[in-house]
Amino acid sequence: MNRTRTAVAAVLATGALWFAAGAAPAFAGGGSHARDGGPVHVLLNSAFDNRPGELVDIEVQGVRERGDVTVSSPVFPHAVRLAQHHHAHHARPAIAMTTGPGTYPLTVRAAGRVVAKDRVEVKPSRRPSFTAASPGEVLRPGERLWMAYDDLYPGETGQSFTVRSPAFRKEVRLAHDPSSTDWNNPRLFSGSAELPQGIRDGTYKVTLYGPGGRVVDEKPLTVRAARPGDRDYVGRARGPAFFGTSPASGPGDARDRGHRVPAGGTINVLWRDRAPDPGEEERLTATSPAFERPVLLRRDDSKAGDGDDPRYFAPARIRQGLAPGTYAVTVASHHGRVTKVAHLEVTAAAAPTGASSGASGAGGSSGMTVAYVAGGTTGGVLVAAGLGTLLRRRAARRGPGGPPSP
Repeated sequence: MNRTRTAVAAVLATGALWFAAGAAPAFAGGGSHARDGGPVHVLLNSAFDNRPGELVDIEVQGVRERGDVTVSSPVFPHAVRLAQHHHAHHARPAIAMTTGPGTYPLTVRAAGRVVAKDRVEVKPSRRPSFTAASPGEVLRPGERLWMAYDDLYPGETGQSFTVRSPAFRKEVRLAHDPSSTDWNNPRLFSGSAELPQGIRDGTYKVTLYGPGGRVVDEKPLTVRAARPGDRDYVGRARGPAFFGTSPASGPGDARDRGHRVPAGGTINVLWRDRAPDPGEEERLTATSPAFERPVLLRRDDSKAGDGDDPRYFAPARIRQGLAPGTYAVTVASHHGRVTKVAHLEVTAAAAPTGASSGASGAGGSSGMTVAYVAGGTTGGVLVAAGLGTLLRRRAARRGPGGPPSP
């Protein structure tokens, strides 16, 4: 069996790599050729909707020449030397703030010779802007407010910005996150504040402060608790329900009664709500005397949840040595206006691994580890399914202790 699992893992790994290679991004422009005849490709990320001052991610693949690889363009103050990373060359230069709107050529040179060309489009600059809530938006107590200040504009140099409001527990520092989706804007500063659950209804002033404590901008913020008749006052909640933690289990298998789990085991707790309370994804918790600790349920934002009511789930660990029996699992939502209870049956602890070669109990696996190819690639799942079928057929043909029959 160990050899079988190793073979499955190896082929699945190969399949995952094959699908990853097939999902490579398209090239931004036409490639040229290196001296040995191989193609040279230029991949530009964020190259067609730039403002002056934004970064352009440049990756050049296929260069065979020895020597420096550089990129030059009228949008850059000088030629940019690319660093070698694995089998490619990479850099993230900034477009000069003095660049006007237009389309500009980009040239790649290797050892002084032109090996590829592309272009960069530049849009006009925009005045600095501070965003908090959208115009007319009403936030609920306990909801999180996201704020951002974008001052990518000639002459702006501040690096420290804070936001204060009577609606906040404390001031919020806005900072640039180079690992976020706004990596290409080095002057995009962002942060968030969770509104207190007990905040009173009203309109609050949100003030942005710059260097030296000067007021940069102000925005109004309207807060109002849900009232009877509002969709999110009590919502349309269902749960809690439970499903296993094996790859073969999912939210679609969840049930609110009859689920069994051994002491020391793990189960997933699921909650659905057609009209959830805003901000609830940060405080929705399942509790039970059977759990090692309360479980914070997380919103399922995956593709698998598309088209379904908003759902939240997370794994819960059952206490070691817990006596067999039925235990209540409680979830309270909508600021305590909705409380629901389901019951989980806890059995004796599972036998140690290797104690039995027979079929496993409820929620267990049977002799073969199931794996998903990253990204949910359909072809990868089919490869895994085909291998599982092949191995089961071989096992069925194998006599007791002997080789598989022909």
